[in-house]
Amino acid sequence: MSKTTSKALGRAAIILAAGKSTRMKSAKSKVLHEVGGLPMLAWVTTLARSAGVEKIICVVGEANKDVRTAAEALGLEIAVQEPQLGTGHAVGCAQKHLSGFTGDVAVLYADTPLIRSETLARVFTALEQDCQVAVMGFETDRPAAYGRLIEQDGKLVKIVEAKDASPEELQVKLCNSGVMAASAADMFAAVSKLGNENANGEYYLTDIVEILRKTGKTAIAVHADEAEILGVNSRRDLAEAEQGFQAYMRVGFMDAGVTLRDPDSIYFSWDTQIEPEAEIGANVVFGPGCFVAGGAVIHPFCHLEGATIGKNTQIGPFARLRPGAHMGENSKAGNFVEIKKSVIGKGSKINHLSYIGDADIGAGVNVGAGTITCNYDGYNKHKTVIGDGAFIGTNSSLVAPLTIGAGAYLGSGGVITEDVADDALALGRAKQANKEGWAKRYRVAQEKRQEKRQEKRQEKLLEKHQEKQELTKEKS
Repeated sequence: MSKTTSKALGRAAIILAAGKSTRMKSAKSKVLHEVGGLPMLAWVTTLARSAGVEKIICVVGEANKDVRTAAEALGLEIAVQEPQLGTGHAVGCAQKHLSGFTGDVAVLYADTPLIRSETLARVFTALEQDCQVAVMGFETDRPAAYGRLIEQDGKLVKIVEAKDASPEELQVKLCNSGVMAASAADMFAAVSKLGNENANGEYYLTDIVEILRKTGKTAIAVHADEAEILGVNSRRDLAEAEQGFQAYMRVGFMDAGVTLRDPDSIYFSWDTQIEPEAEIGANVVFGPGCFVAGGAVIHPFCHLEGATIGKNTQIGPFARLRPGAHMGENSKAGNFVEIKKSVIGKGSKINHLSYIGDADIGAGVNVGAGTITCNYDGYNKHKTVIGDGAFIGTNSSLVAPLTIGAGAYLGSGGVITEDVADDALALGRAKQANKEGWAKRYRVAQEKRQEKRQEKRQEKLLEKHQEKQELTKEKS
């Protein structure tokens, strides 16, 4: 099949997701567990679409209600496999959804999240140029229970499951990832001929290689890195997949010109974006939806999610930026500052110990330590607006809805409940009153109370002692 013809016919994918997730020991189906903040099913869906796949069918079991819901939310068609009789049977369950489709079909696994788009693209390209069946394989020094890819003269002869392999075949280090592709016609013609005469009594999709070769078709193995092929069946596997993803992201960012002060302690999400010349300190965690511009410094022990960080901005240490936090150029959110759903203007500083939520802060604003935007009344969120160049005194409580004008000053310790005009001074605290001698009188009174409490404790102890003596006399 020529490259041009294949592209005209289109590409489809079948994602197998009908497993029972037994080893994961989870109420949630394993393919919905996250790697880099993204469910594994979404990873594989994104992989398919990045390779130009137009039609995706997700095969689920009757018990996988949560998987079905998630797959439908991703825009996938649903095929139900019940009972689960093997991978070949699962692919057969998807056949009716591809009725009339004449392009190429790839079979993917929802618990294998780390395959790169360029690797899957090479599988489709192989079909367009070199063969009629392409199987993704990898070499490993730990082949264990993986099926073996048996090659001869550069062509793939067969795939042998480990339980059915001969001693000689078990020495082969080229292993099966499970991912394979063929034209829809070839795929389903071969699936219809599968048998289950094997150690597990299942219909193996891998047998289609031999079936199609007998009809004159050619099969080849497309090599992938071992790190891409990790399948997740347990919590340990999930942790290993997370480590593999993080290692890939760390190397990618450093190669692109981002400074990571302690790479192994920094964690990224699947969509983290960081421009060159940014610097990330130790123990920083990025949740989904973060963008960091060049020249920004994220100091140690910060957590960011859904945040946009402008050029040359300083964050932390020990800062938390929640979804909707937007830090302008040269701004700062210092130690123990939390920001949520707020725009912080160019050059504005929130140096320490503050909470800013549902706010729009202009340029050049100084927010003193201990400042709180009181944005929630128990039912609704309200907005605080602060104009350019305003000065917010230490320990200010800003009760929204509230507007503070440009250049305004707020005295320290104020509870500000009314709008403040441009260039005005707002004093929201009670007038100070000094009572001479009050502290001494207070201490004297407290000391007398303590003396009385001590006398009462001594009296109770004496009473208990006397009761014990009387009981002893009665017994004697």
